[in-house]
Amino acid sequence: MGRADARRAQQQRGGRKAPTGRAAGRAGKPTGKKQRSGIRRFFTWKTILGTFLGGILLLVAGAFALYFSVDEPSDPNKTAVLQSNTFKWADGSVMTRTGEMNREIVSIDKIPEDVRTAFIAIENKTFYKDRGVDFVGIARGVFNTLRGKGTAGGSTITQQYVKNYYLTQDQSATRKLREMVISLKVDQRMEKDDILVGYLNTNFYGRSAYGIQAAAQAYYGVDSSKLTLEQGAYLAAVIQAPSQYDLATAGPNGRRLVTIRFNAVLDNMVEMGKLDKAKRDTLHLPEPIKPKQRPGMDGQKGYLIQAAKQELSRQGIKESDIEAGGWTITLNIDKKKQAALEKAVQDELESKLDRKNVKDRPQDQSVQAGATSVDAKTGNIVAMYGGTGLAEKAASNALRSDYQPGSTFKPIVLATALETGAKTQDGHLITPNALYDGTSKRPVVGSDTPFAPQNQDDVNYGDPMLTVQEATNSSVNSVYAQMIVDAKPPEVKKTAIALGMKDREGWPADKPAMSLGTMSANTVEMAGVYATFGNHGKKVTPTIVKSAEHVDAAYKSVSPIGAQVIKRETADTVTKVLTGVVQDGSGKAVRSDAYQAAGKTGTTESNVAAWFTGYTPELVTVVAMFGEDPNTHSQVTLTGTAGKGRAGGSSFPAQIWQAYTTAALKGVSTGQFDLSDAQMGTPVAPTRTAVPSAGPSGTANPTPSSSGTRPTGTPDPTGSGTGKPDPTSSTKNPTPPTKGPTPPTQDPQPTKKPTPPPLFPQAPQQ
Repeated sequence: MGRADARRAQQQRGGRKAPTGRAAGRAGKPTGKKQRSGIRRFFTWKTILGTFLGGILLLVAGAFALYFSVDEPSDPNKTAVLQSNTFKWADGSVMTRTGEMNREIVSIDKIPEDVRTAFIAIENKTFYKDRGVDFVGIARGVFNTLRGKGTAGGSTITQQYVKNYYLTQDQSATRKLREMVISLKVDQRMEKDDILVGYLNTNFYGRSAYGIQAAAQAYYGVDSSKLTLEQGAYLAAVIQAPSQYDLATAGPNGRRLVTIRFNAVLDNMVEMGKLDKAKRDTLHLPEPIKPKQRPGMDGQKGYLIQAAKQELSRQGIKESDIEAGGWTITLNIDKKKQAALEKAVQDELESKLDRKNVKDRPQDQSVQAGATSVDAKTGNIVAMYGGTGLAEKAASNALRSDYQPGSTFKPIVLATALETGAKTQDGHLITPNALYDGTSKRPVVGSDTPFAPQNQDDVNYGDPMLTVQEATNSSVNSVYAQMIVDAKPPEVKKTAIALGMKDREGWPADKPAMSLGTMSANTVEMAGVYATFGNHGKKVTPTIVKSAEHVDAAYKSVSPIGAQVIKRETADTVTKVLTGVVQDGSGKAVRSDAYQAAGKTGTTESNVAAWFTGYTPELVTVVAMFGEDPNTHSQVTLTGTAGKGRAGGSSFPAQIWQAYTTAALKGVSTGQFDLSDAQMGTPVAPTRTAVPSAGPSGTANPTPSSSGTRPTGTPDPTGSGTGKPDPTSSTKNPTPPTKGPTPPTQDPQPTKKPTPPPLFPQAPQQ
C-alpha cells in the first residue's frame, strides 16, 4: 500500500476528511491555485471593473434623468425685477427708500466689439466654442478649491446669464446643477450673440447699475456704444467685486486688485489674438467719474447705507442681492445722536473752514472728517459721520483705512506690556508708575532694528526719567518706542488684532516704529478697540445693522459682544491711564463735569491725519481728520487748517468729540468707570513730572518755577497761551501729586545727575 493510501485509511479510521487548501499545503501536499479569504474575496479585477462601469452607467442615467426633468424656465426670476429697499432708524421710523431699477436694455450692436471681447477674455475665453458648460473649467475650479487656491469657479458666460436671468445667487449644489442643465438647453436654443448680450444686460456693475448701458453712464457718463476698450476692460474687471473695485472708493488693496484684473483682461485678449501687443502696451486703467448721488441718499444717509451694505457683505449677503431689492434693513443709528454728531462737525470744523477761498486758505480744501460713535454697553453704532456728502465725497471717511491712527495706537502697546508681564530693560515690571527715559531721539535698546524717534517738537521729557502715566499724558514717542521693544512688537500686533484691528498690507510685525501707529485703520476699528478697553477686556465689534429682512433670504445678526480677549485688570488699567490723559494730558480739551472720560490723541507724521479717540461709561467715539488733495487724492498735511497752525488730535477732533458727547449725553444720568481691578504698580514717590528738559534748540533745562508758569519756548497744548494752571481741572480720578523732593523708589535712577523739573507743561502729541 502506498503512502497516500495509508494516509487515507488512517483518516477514515479517525473519522476525519483529507486536508485541503492551506491545510494540505502545510501538510506538504501541493494544492494548485491559492484561494482568497475574508474581505479580499470581493476585491478582484472583475468586481472593481464592474463597479466602475456600473457607476458610470448610473451617472449617465442620472444625467439623462436630470436633463429631462429640469425645464428651462419660461419667465425671469423675481429678483430680475428690482424692488425698493427700505432703510430704518433704530426706533423703526423710515430713514429712506432706495432701489429703483437702473437698467436699460441695449442690443448687441450698441456694444463695441472689442468691449464684448474684453468680457469674454476675462470670463470665458472658450465662449464661442463651448456648449454652455465648461466641464474642464468646473473640474479645475473644484481642484483649485481643494488645494486652497480660492473658491470653485469655472462658470461660463452662459451659466452666469442663466443664473442672473432665471435663477438666484445662492451657492447650493441644487442650484448649481439646475444652472448647468438649463445652460446646456439655452445654448442649444439661443445664438451665442444673444446669450452674450443677455449676460451684459443683466450683470450688476456696482453704483446701482444693472446692465452695460447703466454701467457706462454710471462710470464714464457715456452710452455703451461710446465705450473705449480701456473703459470696457475696466467694467469687465469691476464686475467681480463692484464695491471693492470701484476706483472712486477703493482702498489701496482694492485698487491693486482691480489693476491686476484689468491687465489680465488685456493680456488675455492678446493671447486670444484679438489685440495687438503694441497697442496693448499703450492702454492704461481709466479713472471713472465721481458717483452721482441717488435719490434718498442725501446728507449722511448715503454713508450710513454704505456702511450697512459693507457689514451685510461681510455676513455673506452680496451687494447685488441687496440692490435687487425687497429688503427692510433697520440700522442701530439713533436719530438724535446722529443729529448731534452732524451738528458738532458743522459747528467745530466746517463752519471754521473756507472751502471756497483756494488762494488764501488752500489747506481748507483738503480737510476731510470722519467719526463713529458706539454704545459702550451694546456695541451698536449709534452715530456715524462720513463726510460732506456723496456728491462731493463718494467713500465714507468713517470707513476709510488708508491713513494711520498715529498715537491712538499707543494704549495697545501699554495693554500688551501689562497683559504679558513685560519688563523694562533694567528688569522692572512695566506698570503705569514704571520709569522710562523721555529724551527725544533716544535710540531704543534691545531691538535688532535701530530706531530713535523724535518727540513732538523734539522736546525732551523728564530729567530724563518720567512715569508711563506721564509719558502717556504727553504722548512721548521715545518712551513708547522703548516700551514696544520691551513688550515685543509681534506680541503687540497680536494684541491689536485680537482687539479688532485688521492686518493689512504694510504692517510689519517686528518693527519698533509700530509704536507710533504706522499701520492703517479706520474709525470703526479704533472704536472697537477702545470699546473693548471700556468693556473690561471683552471684545466689542461695532455693528450698524440691527436687522435685515427679506422674503427670499435670511440674515442672522452677529452679537457685537464677544469673548474676553485681554484680562480685566489689563483693560481697566489702560482705562485708568487714559482718564489721566483727559485730566492732565493732551486730552484736556474734552474735560467736563458732566461726564467722566478716558481718551487718547493722535497726530501722524507730517500731520496728514489727526485723531481723538475717547470714551465714557456710556459712549465710545472716534473722531478723525484727514488731509487729502481733492485732485490727486494723495495725503497732504493738515497744518494750516482754518488758517491756524498744526491741526493735532487735541484740536478739531477733540473739540468735535467734546461737543458731540456733551449733546449726546444731555439729560442722561452718566456713570463712573468701575476700575477696581486697575493695577497701577508700585507708586513712585513723588510722581515724576513729564517736563521738557531740553528744547529742540538744545538749550539748557529751564529753571523750575514755583508759580506754575510755563517755561519760555515750551509748547502750550491748551492753546490759551497763558501758561497758567487750568482752573477747570476736574477732581474726578485725580493723578498723583506732582511735587516733592523724595526721589523715586521703584526704578534705579539714571547715572547722570537729574536737573530739577519745572511744573507740568504739556506738548502736543504725535
